[in-house]
Amino acid sequence: MNIPETVAIIMDGNGRWAKKQGLPRTAGHKKGADQIRTIALEANRLHIKKLILYAFSTENWKRPEEEISYLCKLPGIFFSRFIKELMEKNIRVTFAGELERFPKDTQKVIRKAVDQTKGNTGLELCIAINYGSRREIILAIQEYTRQVVEQERANDLNEEDFSHYLFVPENVDLLIRTSGEERISNFLLWQIAYAELIFTQTAWPDFDEKALDECIQEYNRRDRRFGAVK
Repeated sequence: MNIPETVAIIMDGNGRWAKKQGLPRTAGHKKGADQIRTIALEANRLHIKKLILYAFSTENWKRPEEEISYLCKLPGIFFSRFIKELMEKNIRVTFAGELERFPKDTQKVIRKAVDQTKGNTGLELCIAINYGSRREIILAIQEYTRQVVEQERANDLNEEDFSHYLFVPENVDLLIRTSGEERISNFLLWQIAYAELIFTQTAWPDFDEKALDECIQEYNRRDRRFGAVK
């Protein structure tokens, strides 16, 4: 089976899952955090190189204050429970986005996990947090422009060079969105130019190893031509 090198997932449906269970939305987010562990371990087992998970978007600040407060605490809960296992499984944690808007404790927890796992050589588990793709592209343009002015060099930018100014430089092979919605929601717009897109009805808290394997099987049925003719 052909395994995609870079997989991105829009983890959607935590709140709706909780509502169906008669539970508060925070219970859905807690169960969703458990699924991050499940899917990260399976992705590592499959030798996927990078797994990018959309955990908190720049638009999520519009949610109720109580829910945002819980989401800010969730990284601490997650890493306190699973950092030892991530280390044992040789999984490296990174993040994409602007952490500065989060409380200091949240920033500290995430940066500590990144530092603890930086020597690991297995799956790269990239958490997209306070991330928005349009914002990412604007920041990349600003940084490139600043460097051009400072270095007084010609405007010789190409696609490969530009990608290195982004939070996520890699091209995405497979993008999955859970819970039935069929839109991209400002996630990795540059990186998914030639990604295979899969939208599943399964809510993120129910998205398990079998669901991921089925998505990869579907990925293998796709004919990826990248604009050429076979």
